[in-house]
Amino acid sequence: MTQIATDSFGIAEALEQLGVKEINNGASTGVKWIDCKGGMLDSYSPVDGSLIGKVKLSTPEDYETVIRTAEEAFRTWRMMPAPKRGEIVRQMGEEIRRYKEPLGKLVSYEMGKSLQEGLGEVQEMIDICDFAVGLSRQLYGLTMHSERPLHRMYEQWHPLGIVGIISAFNFPVAVWSWNAAIAWVCGDVCVWKPSSKTPLCAVACQNIITSVLKKNNVPEGVSCLLVGNPVGDLMNNDKRVPMVSFTGSTRIGKIVAGATAQRFGRSILELGGNNAIIVSQHADLNMVLVGAVFGAVGTAGQRCTSTRRLIVHESIYDKTIGVLKNAYGQLKIGNPLDQKNHVGPLIDKKAVEDYLNAIERAKKEGGKMIVEGGVVTGDGFESGCYVKPCIVEAKNEFHIVQEETFAPILYVMKYSTIDEAIRMQNNVPQGLSSSIFTSNMREMEQFLSHEGSDCGIANVNIGTSGAEIGGAFGGEKETGGGRESGSDAWKAYMRRQTNTINYSTTLPLAQGIEFNI
Repeated sequence: MTQIATDSFGIAEALEQLGVKEINNGASTGVKWIDCKGGMLDSYSPVDGSLIGKVKLSTPEDYETVIRTAEEAFRTWRMMPAPKRGEIVRQMGEEIRRYKEPLGKLVSYEMGKSLQEGLGEVQEMIDICDFAVGLSRQLYGLTMHSERPLHRMYEQWHPLGIVGIISAFNFPVAVWSWNAAIAWVCGDVCVWKPSSKTPLCAVACQNIITSVLKKNNVPEGVSCLLVGNPVGDLMNNDKRVPMVSFTGSTRIGKIVAGATAQRFGRSILELGGNNAIIVSQHADLNMVLVGAVFGAVGTAGQRCTSTRRLIVHESIYDKTIGVLKNAYGQLKIGNPLDQKNHVGPLIDKKAVEDYLNAIERAKKEGGKMIVEGGVVTGDGFESGCYVKPCIVEAKNEFHIVQEETFAPILYVMKYSTIDEAIRMQNNVPQGLSSSIFTSNMREMEQFLSHEGSDCGIANVNIGTSGAEIGGAFGGEKETGGGRESGSDAWKAYMRRQTNTINYSTTLPLAQGIEFNI
């Protein structure tokens, strides 16, 4: 079934449990796989370089079949009461719970993140299903007082239709669920194009929920899967897809935003992050150590919320650097399924090239290596995707510091005043996540005020990496401005309608206008 180099962690068994075969059809409408006519997409693991499996690519003809099926499904799905839709999503969450371990292993093996992070990502899927169940009874509108007598005004929310979801490799299953679970309870149907670097995780998810869809007689097309990069372009330009939720690079995000706006569609954009932690002289360095190191090296620096910059007060700069150097010296790099290791591989060799180029650019701009980087070689590292987390003393204005490199590179710099630190934190094109470590109440409040962090996420005494599903997730500036997951992010998946009812026997006009006939 697979060509796994070493399987001491039970990957073959996990794939068997998840129904992931060596060759899978490349499109699904939720309860049926379509025999696609495209070529094959190979999925290799960055853990050991092995071929995990193959997926058929979807063609434009396959895309048409899926979209037509989704359109038909929407007509039925939107008429189902929202709490009933929520009940089906609850059952999906329960089914995902049953498969948490094998799916977490697959996420870890296909993407390269640690097993703990893989299992944590699946837990996010379970949590968002739980959240969506409650939300299905809370899709509230407002009532408003009319200026006309015997009139009632209120607003209500209606489903949009087909929601296109284009997800990235670094969270191959969670980001889909953030969108899909909310969209489903809102009455939408979903078409998912996963990253071509992690297609088998998507196949596994579709397999898991299929039994729930069948059991509840859900129509074909409520949950659809298409594989291959051309699918994204088709969705972006398709008027039948009123909204596209895209997670990925700022460069591609601009293309998605332009294409959807050109046809007056909507987009949710979750793009690049260049996240900083401010370390105040009033910080608890033990807490800083955990937040900064996990933020910088967790998922091998391949989170959009990964810590890229550490802005440290000059009075504790040397001490902070010493603590970090000691911690980095204890990091274990290796197979992410082995829980003794802290750092797994980058997603592929192109990511390794980007990592090495970023280090060279930082040096050319005047950066000083505090902890050296490099590629890890030898037994167990045959995939060529393992690198050393490194620390570079840099200046915020360096061109490379202004960019997002998806790798475990941490840039450190010093500041004198809190105003200076906040300016440095904000002085990058991206605006996703931010953090300050301090016990000074005034610094906390200034950081969280309108003159403080300009990011969509601002934390105090926790790191930049990771977020709970109860809050709306997203950022500002070149991060795209989109919001997913919790709070009132559900409103992006619905259309607002204002209603006025006249229950009088006359027809008064608004603003007191007289119109006599």
